Amino acid sequence: MHQIRATVAPELERVNQLIIEQLHSNVEMVENVGHYIVDAGGKRLRPMLVLLSAAALGRCSDAHITFAAIIEFIHTATLLHDDVVDISTLRRGRPTANAEFGNAPSVLVGDFLYTRAFQLMVRLGDMDILNHMAETTNTIAEGEVLQLTRAGDPATSEAQYLDVITRKTAILFAAACYGAATLSSQDEQTRNTLREFGLNLGIAFQMIDDALDYDGDAAKMGKNVGDDLMEGKVTLPLIHTLRAGDAADQALVREAITSRNAARIEQITAAIKRCGALDYTRTRARHHHDLALALLAQLPAGDSREALARVTALAINREH
Repeated sequence: MHQIRATVAPELERVNQLIIEQLHSNVEMVENVGHYIVDAGGKRLRPMLVLLSAAALGRCSDAHITFAAIIEFIHTATLLHDDVVDISTLRRGRPTANAEFGNAPSVLVGDFLYTRAFQLMVRLGDMDILNHMAETTNTIAEGEVLQLTRAGDPATSEAQYLDVITRKTAILFAAACYGAATLSSQDEQTRNTLREFGLNLGIAFQMIDDALDYDGDAAKMGKNVGDDLMEGKVTLPLIHTLRAGDAADQALVREAITSRNAARIEQITAAIKRCGALDYTRTRARHHHDLALALLAQLPAGDSREALARVTALAINREH
C-alpha cells in the first residue's frame, strides 16, 4: 500500500486537506462525529482509485481532487449508517461512532456527509457526474435494504449475495473509476472499461472481506470475528457451507443464521473450513480479480496502471 500511495502522494494529501476543510460546520456535534470517523484512518482506497485512474489517463486535475473527496464522504456516510443498522461496536480497532456518540448523531452526521458530497458535486458543475453519483447512491441504499431483508435467511442464493455486494460495495468502486474517466473527458468505451474494472475490483474486495470474517485476525481487522453472523448476514462462505457441507454442518450453520447467534463461532468456522468454503470464496474473488486485470490492460501502460494492478492484487491477498 505504501508503494501504491507513493504514486499519487501529493494528490492524496490534497484530498485529505479538502476533506478536513469540508468537515467544517457551525454545529459542533457534526464536526466531532465527522472527524472521529474520518480520522480513524482506513486505506482511502476509493479516493485513491479516482486519483490513480485519472493519472493513468493523463493527469489529476483539481476536479479529480474534489471528486476523490466526494467519493470518500459518500463511503464514510455509508459506514456511519451501516454501523447503526448493524449495531456494530468496533471498527478499525476502536469503538464505532454510534458506540461513542449514540445512534441519532451517527445517522444525522451521515446525512450531513451525503449532502456535503452533493454540494461538492454541484461545485464541479458536471451533470454527467451528478447524474451518475445520484444513481450510485440510490443503488447503495437499495443494496443496504436488500441485505437487511435477507438477513437471517439461510435460503439466500449466491446470485442474491452477488447482487447485494455489487449494489452495496462494488458500485462505489465502479463510480470512483467511471467518474475519474468522465472528468478526464474520455469516451464512453473508456469510461465503461474503468467502471467494469472498479466493479470487479469491488466484488473481489468484498468477497475477501467476507472470507476474513471467518478466517481473519480480529486485532488486524479491527472488528470482531463473527460480526456478520451476529447480524444475520448470509455471505458466500456460509452459502457454500449450506450447499457443500455435510448434514450436521449444514444444520449448524442454518440454525446460526436463523437465530443470528455467533455463540458457536468456533464450530461454525470449522464447518466452513471443512467443506472448502473459504477456498471457494477466494476462488470466486480471484475470478473477479482476473476480470479486473484484463480490463486494466486496455489502459495506457505506466506507473499509475501498475499501481492499479497492485491495488487489485492487494484486494485479494490482504489479511484485514
